[in-house]
Amino acid sequence: MILQVLIFLGVTFMNSTSKTKKIILIAMMCAIAYVVMLIGRVPIVMFLKYDPKDVIITIGGFILGPLASFIISLIVSFVEMLTASDTGIIGCVMNIISSCAFACTAAAIYKKNHTISGAVIGLASGCAAMTVIMLLWNYFLTPIYLGYPRQAVADMLLPVFLPFNLVKSGLNTAITLLLYKPIVTALRKAQLVEIQEDGRTKVNRTGIVLISTFLLATSVVFALILKGVI
Repeated sequence: MILQVLIFLGVTFMNSTSKTKKIILIAMMCAIAYVVMLIGRVPIVMFLKYDPKDVIITIGGFILGPLASFIISLIVSFVEMLTASDTGIIGCVMNIISSCAFACTAAAIYKKNHTISGAVIGLASGCAAMTVIMLLWNYFLTPIYLGYPRQAVADMLLPVFLPFNLVKSGLNTAITLLLYKPIVTALRKAQLVEIQEDGRTKVNRTGIVLISTFLLATSVVFALILKGVI
């Protein structure tokens, strides 16, 4: 219900010529992303934590476009650095890069193809983009942050950073897929998405639930492995 309200508000703001209303929507999404970051932070391995703010940032991008995802990511990461994070400016930069790689990629593809398949492709692409990009940035910035030799960090890329980013992006993808149905329903009711009867927009919803559940379960298992629980 909350998501549907947000989508309807987003549609209203998009149809309005008032930049103020769009700014208000972005501020709302920033506030929600910040709250879910605070209450949903889960330590995984070393200094790496998972939180679901990227799901909200992606939803913001689905409503207003990839630029909105970038703006929300920038604001939330900066506020997080000032209030809740102990990783300083490097952590802020890494948060922005990570969120943008996932959310902006997904939103950009969804903007081109406003269908369930477009969302799935966008989220999968965001997952891949975030994983690859964060491996590169971990290689460059983590030695500075930890004070480790670069080779030591390079040795951690595959056993530590790769599975963490797969877990993070997998959870983001699974949660967003699970929330996609109410989002699409709200968009259709608001006549924002024009549904075509050519078969391209028809996706087995049971399949989507099964895929997202599998991704969620797999990501949780990997997270528990990284934490040393199993």
